[in-house]
Amino acid sequence: MQRAEQDFQQLVWRYYEQHGRHDLPWRVPEPDGSFDPYKIMVSELMLQQTQVSRVIPKYYEFLESFPSLEALAKATLGSVLTAWSGLGYNRRAKFLWQAAEKVMRDFQGVFPQETAQLVSLPGVGKNTAGAIQAYAFNQPVAFIETNIRTAYIHHFFEDRVGVGDAEILELVARTVDRKEPRLWYWALMDYGSYLKQTVGNLNKLSKTYSKQSPFQGSKRQIRGHVIRLLTEHPLSLSQLTQAISDPRLPDVLEALVAEQLIIQDGNVYSLH
Repeated sequence: MQRAEQDFQQLVWRYYEQHGRHDLPWRVPEPDGSFDPYKIMVSELMLQQTQVSRVIPKYYEFLESFPSLEALAKATLGSVLTAWSGLGYNRRAKFLWQAAEKVMRDFQGVFPQETAQLVSLPGVGKNTAGAIQAYAFNQPVAFIETNIRTAYIHHFFEDRVGVGDAEILELVARTVDRKEPRLWYWALMDYGSYLKQTVGNLNKLSKTYSKQSPFQGSKRQIRGHVIRLLTEHPLSLSQLTQAISDPRLPDVLEALVAEQLIIQDGNVYSLH
């Protein structure tokens, strides 16, 4: 390992020792010291494009409703969407529910540990699979997300634009602590989060960067509003139109039905 990489490791560990977020709920082990991969998956999908402060209360609420993989797999999609309401990007809730069903059905309720099996789960891409492997099973895999990308760009590519994830992954693989990968990624995440607050989101220097469109006034906002309304009770098109006076509503409803997030029965819409 090169000197610069060793210095980076020491800096990350030092930051974690002094400022690490040791009390995050998904970092608390089970009574036997293990980490439940189901809970890790829940946290990872919730944390996609959502701030930690918003996720923490929803994480507790969700696990209170669905404390285990089996409980989630047996639930209705409507009840899952209701528990998820307020987090946005409701497809994540559906993916989580489908993933639980698949683990129960295809893996006999035993959470998979191999990359190929993990990425077969709905909503689990290669990086989410890597996070599950590191956090739940303490495997020294290499993966990337925004905080990790920020940390490596800041220290190794700050004078570059269009940095590819393949380049970053090489460094991630070389610098991961092979004895304590779980702790290392916690430290890396916390350090990257700190850098985002102090030097800005350096992900804009990467090839993967695309600016997120504003939520206010977007179709995403309308989708979330529809789901929230339907968590209370079914509504007719006229009732939805009264509540959401936006000409894009019919298109949004059509898309939600096509994605099987809601059901249309004649002129009435409801959750599954």
